Amino acid sequence: MFRNQYDTDVTTWSPAGRLFQVEYAMEAVKQGSAAIGLRSKTHVVLACVNKANSELSSHQKKIFKVDNHIGVAIAGLTADGRVLSRYMRSECINYNYTYESPLPVGRLVVQLADKAQVCTQRSWKRPYGVGLLVAGLDESGAHLYYNCPSGNYFEYQAFAIGSRSQAAKTYLERRFDNFMGSSREDLIKDALIATRESLQGEKLRSSVCTIAVVGVGEPFHILDQETVQQLIDTFEIVKEDEPPAEEAQPATEQDAPTDQASGADQGAAGDQGGSPMEI
Repeated sequence: MFRNQYDTDVTTWSPAGRLFQVEYAMEAVKQGSAAIGLRSKTHVVLACVNKANSELSSHQKKIFKVDNHIGVAIAGLTADGRVLSRYMRSECINYNYTYESPLPVGRLVVQLADKAQVCTQRSWKRPYGVGLLVAGLDESGAHLYYNCPSGNYFEYQAFAIGSRSQAAKTYLERRFDNFMGSSREDLIKDALIATRESLQGEKLRSSVCTIAVVGVGEPFHILDQETVQQLIDTFEIVKEDEPPAEEAQPATEQDAPTDQASGADQGAAGDQGGSPMEI
């Protein structure tokens, strides 16, 4: 995108019917670290990539608890995400105080979308530069929504936003038929594998990802690093058995050409790091 005479104000339309300031805000979401969400009939799992600005700094928090039945994962401008999560928290408290019942997830998402839309129609405001994956559980079941800076919102079975999220989307598109009947552990496993796909070659560790879960009989909470690392080791998502397998290849001389070819293919896939890996 390049600067032009129609992008100086959020309320200025271009001749093609576009609002460039809103599109720039949506581009900011694509530049943020990846966030992933997927749901079944009873659970919703959120995952995000922890990206630090430098080796000397800690990462920004990307998953926020809104209420016992709602949480959000953000991609984009973290400061805007904190403001919107605090607004959502306030709305849940007010609704619970007035009606003595949890705020339905769909109603909260509509209120959040209306708040974002106001910023696209006021010349003295700017759109929020953050996308939110809203995970929640209410009387109608588990829900996963995506709120866009333009004020639009969509409900998804599984979705990924942020930088390098296309590989995670490709994996989720291959697997989403099984999500509705998946258990809690299977959802977490798929979330971790989708997170690994978005890393594109980097090793998946508990220090580079955050996992949060909400479900029937389980309030929204963020898993600690020890639990996440145990899940990674249990699911064998990081293939630590590959080096011994490669060392054992010369022992089988009769299958040496085939083994060398497969080893070369695995080495090429490891170097690229962008193609989805089979489970």
